[in-house]
Amino acid sequence: MNYISESDIKNIVQKVMQSLSNSDGSSYASSAPQTSSVSDSTVKIVAIGSDHGGFEMKKMLLAYLAELGYQPMDCGTNSNESVDYPDFAFSVAEKVSNGSVWRGIVIDGAGIGSCMVANKVPGVRAAMCYDYATAVNSREHNDANVLTLGAGLLGNNQAKLIVKTWLETDFGGGRHARRVEKIMEIEKKYFKGG
Repeated sequence: MNYISESDIKNIVQKVMQSLSNSDGSSYASSAPQTSSVSDSTVKIVAIGSDHGGFEMKKMLLAYLAELGYQPMDCGTNSNESVDYPDFAFSVAEKVSNGSVWRGIVIDGAGIGSCMVANKVPGVRAAMCYDYATAVNSREHNDANVLTLGAGLLGNNQAKLIVKTWLETDFGGGRHARRVEKIMEIEKKYFKGG
């Protein structure tokens, strides 16, 4: 008897859920970005941006993303000079929203402001994560597509753990899909179209 890993089972279940969602015409299947593992034949592009407070961590994570097999897209800033975090959070979130990248990461001093900005962009579900558990939960339960980090709160090793976990954790689907659909319905209720 062949052994099937937990990861393989999750991927199979996710594909079945996507197939079922596509066949019944539910809006979640068409509005949510599709997730899969890096082992697929295509390299996934991850947009990453920061303000001056997250600049050093962003530089480190750019190299780490490439090491993990992702294609990082640097959305600035490119120095330690003071800048406004909303500009860079929006740049990353917009790329996730329009589908030009697979996922996004934004880093500022605390991660809170960038999370607020990113969540204003239609189709974005940003989560500020500060440990392994929040990284897993934000993906499995909320299908987060933008990760925000607080460089002033995290060391480099903790940031790497969060990023790797967040990128490699699949959305759980099932009851979580229904809840994420409700999040997206609230967004649609207030979205004025630009």
